[in-house]
Amino acid sequence: VQLVESGGALVQPGGSLRLSCVASEVASGGTFSDYSMAWFRQAPGKEREFVATIMSDGRNTYEESLKSRFTVSRDNAKNTVYLQMNSLKPEDTATYYCAGDLTRTMRRGVHEFEYWGQGTQVTVSS
Repeated sequence: VQLVESGGALVQPGGSLRLSCVASEVASGGTFSDYSMAWFRQAPGKEREFVATIMSDGRNTYEESLKSRFTVSRDNAKNTVYLQMNSLKPEDTATYYCAGDLTRTMRRGVHEFEYWGQGTQVTVSS
């Protein structure tokens, strides 16, 4: 599975962004809807951290501190997962990564996802 993120940008504090992640070359015999999809982020000098996971049926889980401002969604027909980020803060500055795994289990760990995109940069600054 190839994952390609887009939508990262420089945005002012308080602004919003929507990130997208398109999956291609889905495993033979499977479909995008078979995959658990997640967003992680990594700030300079810090470890990669969990943001949100969404299952095929829309069930999701978030890093608790981000839940009020971030929304994860997916469009299985378009092989795409989204991350809507509102009320952005400078501490949200990071490279945001899309991840996927062929599982029906809700996962949150970095090491629990097999497929990763290259990341998209989000910078929140005035």
